[in-house]
Amino acid sequence: MPLAYLGLGSNLGDRRAALDAAVRRLRAEPGLRVLAVSEYYETAPVDCPPGSGDYLNAAAAVETDRDPHDILKLLHRIEHQFGRVRTGVNAPRTLDLDLLLYGDRVIDTPDLVVPHPRLHERAFVLIPLAAIAGDAVHPTLGKTVCELCAAVPTGDVRLVPPPEPPVTATLAGLTALVTGSTSGIGATVAEAFRLQSASVITHGRRADVGKHIAVDLSDPAACDRLADEAWAMSGGLDVVVLNAGADTLTGDAAKWSFDQKLDALLAVDLKATMRLGRTLGARMKERGRGVILTVGWDQAETGMEGDSGQLFAAMKGAVMCFTRSLALSLAPEVRVHCLAPGWIRTAWGETASPAWQERVRRETPLGVWGLPEDVAAAAVWLASPAAAFLTGQTIRVNGGAVRG
Repeated sequence: MPLAYLGLGSNLGDRRAALDAAVRRLRAEPGLRVLAVSEYYETAPVDCPPGSGDYLNAAAAVETDRDPHDILKLLHRIEHQFGRVRTGVNAPRTLDLDLLLYGDRVIDTPDLVVPHPRLHERAFVLIPLAAIAGDAVHPTLGKTVCELCAAVPTGDVRLVPPPEPPVTATLAGLTALVTGSTSGIGATVAEAFRLQSASVITHGRRADVGKHIAVDLSDPAACDRLADEAWAMSGGLDVVVLNAGADTLTGDAAKWSFDQKLDALLAVDLKATMRLGRTLGARMKERGRGVILTVGWDQAETGMEGDSGQLFAAMKGAVMCFTRSLALSLAPEVRVHCLAPGWIRTAWGETASPAWQERVRRETPLGVWGLPEDVAAAAVWLASPAAAFLTGQTIRVNGGAVRG
């Protein structure tokens, strides 16, 4: 797919929050893949009305199969969603998104000019762009972004280091085990728990740093070892997130037979979830407190065609049913819920075909991919005291998708 480069800017309100949110929105857009985002740079306003505030600027590299005019419409739509009101030329704005380059295309129409007509003149655009695409070539000037950057004054452009992530106390005093937490949704949940002051034990098949336990959950004895080690390491667990699952969609496993995939999913997604849920749930109940979160799938209840649909519906549907029964078994001491993600942009979603990208847009009322952060936010809430009157629920993190 073509590479495109975007400019991002803001000089009204919480500028960093606006740019962060815009990047997140771009990451969720079907048919567009964010490859890199520069650090943020501050600069005085250029050719703006008197009294305009300083800008925070960044650049992003994206891969897309969408037409440049469609990208422009998307950028305008996102600007509008984030409160931009066009009151005049170069007026202050909450968010400014520009299409700087689109491959080697040269476009000159009344509504779109690419390359951006002032790209080569503006240090506040060139410096962030050079940080992520210094070798990109301006298709009409024949110079690289680094060469263009060297030809303009850059002294007024200041790098603004990111602040430390805010740490709050929503889960303070709690110890959590998150299985399958070295990448994807699990890693995001683990980090979200840490930012809420929980002590987190991570798990994966391979060794890692920190409070981490490496076992292969396809082995029942390894499941028991994980339960014992995690409980001993923490002196008891307050939250267990049973996220681990066999990846049969990417890598060599994508070429496995139906039966091979079935065996892998049975062992990890279902049997390990049940074994750990029962073992750790019994210990939590005896101690008198705890929360267990399992991971299902929203389409398990409605079905999806194809081999993957059959496999995941069977496995995740069983997990969802097990969760409800486990909740009844462990109440009132332990609360148990199932997170049922929909179209979440994990590793598979990053490289899904245009047909799948369009399906995400068509089947999701919000029109975008969900992100691992969306699942993590639900996990934090369910694990917190704020959800104390809920148990046995399946929470669909799926952008409102309802299929009959």
